[in-house]
Amino acid sequence: MIITIANQKGGVGKTTTVVNLATALASIDKKALIIDMDPQYNSSMSFDSYNPDLSIYKVFSNTIDVNEAIQKSQIPNLDVISACEDLAAAEYELADDENRNFLLKNYIANLKQSYDYIFIDTPPTLGLLTISSLTASDEVLIPVQCEFFALEGLSKLIKTIDAVKNNLNPNLKLNGIILTMYDKRNSLSSLIEKEARDYFETNVYKFNVPRNVTLSEAPSHGLPAIIYDLKCSGSQAYIALAKEFLERNSINDTR
Repeated sequence: MIITIANQKGGVGKTTTVVNLATALASIDKKALIIDMDPQYNSSMSFDSYNPDLSIYKVFSNTIDVNEAIQKSQIPNLDVISACEDLAAAEYELADDENRNFLLKNYIANLKQSYDYIFIDTPPTLGLLTISSLTASDEVLIPVQCEFFALEGLSKLIKTIDAVKNNLNPNLKLNGIILTMYDKRNSLSSLIEKEARDYFETNVYKFNVPRNVTLSEAPSHGLPAIIYDLKCSGSQAYIALAKEFLERNSINDTR
């Protein structure tokens, strides 16, 4: 299964969700691959796997084969394809390519059989890199920060997902919405949670990701938070989310 983690707003926890959800699944023997499609390459750095010579951009430019770009991380069962700064130029370099929206899909189609889950980290835009990621995916997972205007941005993203589904990828499904940076002491967090659950109902994951210093600190050590500090509230939240993620997939598989 290929899952894109997307939100056009920055700082909502996309990379944190990709890194820690994939790590949690790898720890229970699920084989996972992270494809970093964000030119800021934060997912790559979280595993100390940043390598511009083995990046997805080099795959797009036909410099290397996609299998050459796969790097083993320090986490068993978890591989990474790095991003790089040059990836930002792909939006312009591929502008005249009629198949640009299917570029990623065509390159990674044969990788699905090698992994239980492929997670795609996307930039905070709704440009070509994100559209290409959604076109290549089976499902999309949306992290939403518990802050003012969060749901307004979410409605715009849902419209983009619907447009991709209608025009490029009819099989694309919403995996769910994860509420991040939740602070139970803050009435705004509670309000955002209520509004999200009222409107999106069971699409919202049961477990929220709390605002947690360790989640922000861990990447500077080149480690997922789950490895850096397993006992912190942020790590425990992602372990709970991984269990719910598997439960949701199990339900979907029986439909």
